[in-house]
Amino acid sequence: MAWSGEHRAFVVEDFIQNGESPINTQRAFRVRFALGRRDPVPDKKTIYSWVANFRETGSALKRKPPGRPRTATGPGNVDAVRASVQQSPRRSAKKHAAALRISDRSVRRILNRDLKMHPYKIVTAQELSERDCGVRVSLCQDLLRNIRPNDIVIFSDEAHFHLDGTVNRQNCRYWCEHNPQELHQRPLHSSKVT
Repeated sequence: MAWSGEHRAFVVEDFIQNGESPINTQRAFRVRFALGRRDPVPDKKTIYSWVANFRETGSALKRKPPGRPRTATGPGNVDAVRASVQQSPRRSAKKHAAALRISDRSVRRILNRDLKMHPYKIVTAQELSERDCGVRVSLCQDLLRNIRPNDIVIFSDEAHFHLDGTVNRQNCRYWCEHNPQELHQRPLHSSKVT
């Protein structure tokens, strides 16, 4: 769990005031932040770590990690990914990564964490009118009447290759902050080769 600066400061202060008892500090933490019995509290190791950090640096906040800063998810790459996704939101994260010459994992991290985008799957739905409901119910009832209890119904699994470039929905995602609810009108039956 990510603990805020207020949580850390309270734990360090209470730990020192309570005679350096982590159990008493955990109890006081539950009372101070109105947590239930099952809600998470900082464990003993975390409390000792925050206190040691406070005694070394004078701050209970998390230290910056040593070494080079992360450049793959820096502001420049975030802007580049944002522009690329706005230009073509239907392109996969892997293709965005290849076009921008950034690793696939970094592009996904930028899309999820920084841009708060989600890959929405395209769903094909038939637009229904008021009179369609009754027709559908009667069709289902007719089908149920025509199938005898011991009959075997076989559904074929064929692959169709559409000549008009119809989208394969199995692996097509739409990257966006919210569900676009787009309406794509297309003919009921496209020309295809089986």
